[in-house]
Amino acid sequence: MSRSSVRLAALPVCAASRNHGEDSYRGSGRLGGKRALITGADSGIGRAVAIAFAREGADVLISYLNEEQDAQATAALVRDAGRRAVLVAGDLSEAAYCEEVVRQAVNELGGIDILVNNAAYQMTHETVEEISDDEWQHTFDVNITAMFRLVRAALPHLGRGASIINTSSINSDMPRPTLLPYATTKGAIANFTAGLAQMLGERGIRVNSVAPGPVWTPLIPSTMPPEQVEEFGKSTPLGRPGQPKEVAPVYVLLASDEASYISGAVIPVTGGKPIL
Repeated sequence: MSRSSVRLAALPVCAASRNHGEDSYRGSGRLGGKRALITGADSGIGRAVAIAFAREGADVLISYLNEEQDAQATAALVRDAGRRAVLVAGDLSEAAYCEEVVRQAVNELGGIDILVNNAAYQMTHETVEEISDDEWQHTFDVNITAMFRLVRAALPHLGRGASIINTSSINSDMPRPTLLPYATTKGAIANFTAGLAQMLGERGIRVNSVAPGPVWTPLIPSTMPPEQVEEFGKSTPLGRPGQPKEVAPVYVLLASDEASYISGAVIPVTGGKPIL
């Protein structure tokens, strides 16, 4: 969701190399008639998930911060798939927006069957002293507190068979020290998912998380030093970073009725790096 302007121009080739499945994803009706709310859906993994969901038959609400051009491009791809796209801009660190985006999904789509909590904020720091109180709090507000608020607002509208999917990270298990606030929230997301799955099981609502490894998203060139971007993903067993389109199929599975007995799971998409 949140994309800093820092270093955005450092390696423009990274942005050009992102693949969201625009030309490759083929749906088969696995989400026919479902209604999805996806945060951070304007770009990166969120855009890939929105494309896949639409091509599988779902209508999509695209929640985004302020990247209007990116959000409109995602919406166009959803509509090209013959599905409804609703755009709602706002800051997930604000409680009122979390409630508003759920209200818009219910009003515009007629309800919610799938909630994808994907938006995130990160910045790179070499020392603890560089991290301000405001940045620490903002990272938690966007990355984990917003998930709690969205789930709480959405629950009255989620029926049996509904699916909540939270984007965690390999950082929940292998925290990168230079991403201390971000990595800490990702650990919180893993526990939030595990506890919530148990809490909502009796209601027939499934809760899972996807833990991507190094995947090309706008956060990478905008929040990491150029030398780290240059080496990004090369240490994985597959020897390369992933593309957003390679993560989206896992969200499709977890959102579909085929995953009716999967809840409380963490699905790694890490290029071979294990999550224990």
